[in-house]
Amino acid sequence: MKLTNYAVLVLFAFTCFGILITPRFAAAHCDALDGPVIKDARLALEKGDVTPVLKWVQKKDEAQVHKAFNQALAVKTKGGKIKEDGEHRFFETLVKIHRAGEGAPFTGLKPAGTVEPVIAAADTALVSGSDEELVKLVTGAATKGIRERHQRAAELYKHKDESVEAGRNYVEAYVEYTHYVERLQQDAEGHADHYKEPAGKKSVNRHEH
Repeated sequence: MKLTNYAVLVLFAFTCFGILITPRFAAAHCDALDGPVIKDARLALEKGDVTPVLKWVQKKDEAQVHKAFNQALAVKTKGGKIKEDGEHRFFETLVKIHRAGEGAPFTGLKPAGTVEPVIAAADTALVSGSDEELVKLVTGAATKGIRERHQRAAELYKHKDESVEAGRNYVEAYVEYTHYVERLQQDAEGHADHYKEPAGKKSVNRHEH
């Protein structure tokens, strides 16, 4: 049975619709214990000065951060578990406020070493001042992703009109292929949102760190 062009279009439309309504969740590294927010928090406690962490929060939230910071400082000299618990509460408060300001959920602090390799490379590039390794890592992964999806779609394209099942297999591969390259292009041009805006704010195109 041949798959008509109309049938292919209908299948494609429904598949696209299913993808578009599926929630997209973005990973972040600001909640990791070895992430940049916590690194600045440790520095602030060491110096006894909250200033290093204030850049991670909005001005309206500074009072909350000051309060949590002062509470952590108050138990710093006690040492042991009391000190650790105080630091942990400060870290949690800081990260929760930071992520809320981005419209991102807070699901708890993550262990050190859970940062995605590409994020770690991005941070290293900032410290070193060179983006060479980061560019190689990202473009290499993107190139591999495009080629794999293109090859699968191209092979199934040859047989798409042989049967309904063959046509559906092609449509599935085609949708994944085209949406993948579209997302890459949108990200490259800065059009993709990393997180949704908090309730009550207009959505804007931006990319969280």
